[in-house]
Amino acid sequence: MTQRSPATVLRGARIGDRLFDIRIEGGLITEIGAIPAHDEESVQLDGRWLVPGLWDNHVHFTQWALQSQRLDVSAARSAAETARLIAAAIGPDSPAPFVAVGFRDGLWPDAPNLEVLDAASTDPIVVVSGDLHAVWLNSAALRLYNEVGNTTGLIREDAAFRILGLIDSLPDNQLDRWVDAAARAAAARGVVGIVDYEMDWNLESWSRRQGAGTDSLRVEFGVYTEHLDRAIEQGLRTGDRLGELLTMGNFKILIDGSLNTRTAYCWDEYAGAAGEFGVLTVSPDRLVELLRKASGAGIEPAVHAIGDRANTIALDAFETVGCRGRIEHAQFLGTADIPRFAALGVAASIQPDHAMDDRDVAEHYWAGRTDRAFPLRSLVDAGATVLLGSDAPVSPLDPWVMLAAAVGRARDGRAPWHPEQAIGATEAIAASTRSTIAVGQPADLVVVERDPLTSATDDLRSMPIFATLLGGRTTYGDMP
Repeated sequence: MTQRSPATVLRGARIGDRLFDIRIEGGLITEIGAIPAHDEESVQLDGRWLVPGLWDNHVHFTQWALQSQRLDVSAARSAAETARLIAAAIGPDSPAPFVAVGFRDGLWPDAPNLEVLDAASTDPIVVVSGDLHAVWLNSAALRLYNEVGNTTGLIREDAAFRILGLIDSLPDNQLDRWVDAAARAAAARGVVGIVDYEMDWNLESWSRRQGAGTDSLRVEFGVYTEHLDRAIEQGLRTGDRLGELLTMGNFKILIDGSLNTRTAYCWDEYAGAAGEFGVLTVSPDRLVELLRKASGAGIEPAVHAIGDRANTIALDAFETVGCRGRIEHAQFLGTADIPRFAALGVAASIQPDHAMDDRDVAEHYWAGRTDRAFPLRSLVDAGATVLLGSDAPVSPLDPWVMLAAAVGRARDGRAPWHPEQAIGATEAIAASTRSTIAVGQPADLVVVERDPLTSATDDLRSMPIFATLLGGRTTYGDMP
């Protein structure tokens, strides 16, 4: 990674339809305009577009780094096809357990079952769902993880999270190499910062990684219920700077599941599943108790809520406690709840590319109600703070994929899905950044080859990146 000189001028940067020079000193933007040449280092951008550095407001970074090391079965359209892909991939040197990722069974003609996965191998197999809320095990893996008695091999929510933690237990030096590579890949797509909701004591892992030289990203990390007391005892508060690139984030609590696992907690039954409303994993009283505890210690809550009933419960809890915070996902909302986000000071942290993944399964299980799914336009018009992210590895850690989904509501050549809920490129970029191009702002910047405000959806998704700067330091690109 290249260290920049004390002063640098980016010349011929295009902002909107005008060209500017940008002086950077001490990691900050110190001047914008027509800057006379002096002794400083100059970089010619030749009219390329300049935008603020992009943030991914919701990732599981260790999971994302591990994704490239595991068999991806997301293209499989049945349990039988998934098992065939796994059987073909397992070899004599394959690790045990063998881990595959990405299955989405919401529309499969056959359910995940022991018989088909047992046929793939007698050694332990773990298949992780695309939404991370379920795992599918064969009999050997059920024995390995003390889940004997399960007759299908399908395990959901908290029990699945336990198994995810076990399969992710790798030597630190090996995992940290993969994390560093994933961080550099994110910088290559214009990312300068992430909000990491890995289910771990993230202060320790990120302090170690950054101390060893992983410096491509700013990291804001969350804590979960099992680590809340530890964070409070250490006096950690949301916004605390714990290193040049490391910041204490939110208290994350999950109160329901997900759509593809059919555990998102809803007011109405899932179509074709009488009596199934999803799963509420934390009671309203307990949620209030936890929000009060965290916010009272200066840690801002972030509540995972996907179903419309879970979102109502989360907003009710914020109103009862009287604290600010954010709801992670806010995927399916009651109409009356949309204005409550702005009124209560609760941000909606949404992953637009999930709409592209979930449109068919949503139309199946939430038939007739999908106008309330991923309601970006309604939230923005209601004055809510909207934050965009990927939830990687559920969706790729690529902000341009995220921006394209928010702006175009379309992918793979299909017609836009509820285009009335699309937002503009300017709004989407604002929901994906933490700084602006202005004097005194951090020099977290991305230089791109196309105009992001006028690019078509597919062009936005594949945006070529010329360079990424973090505090004026080049983290990607061929710049001095």
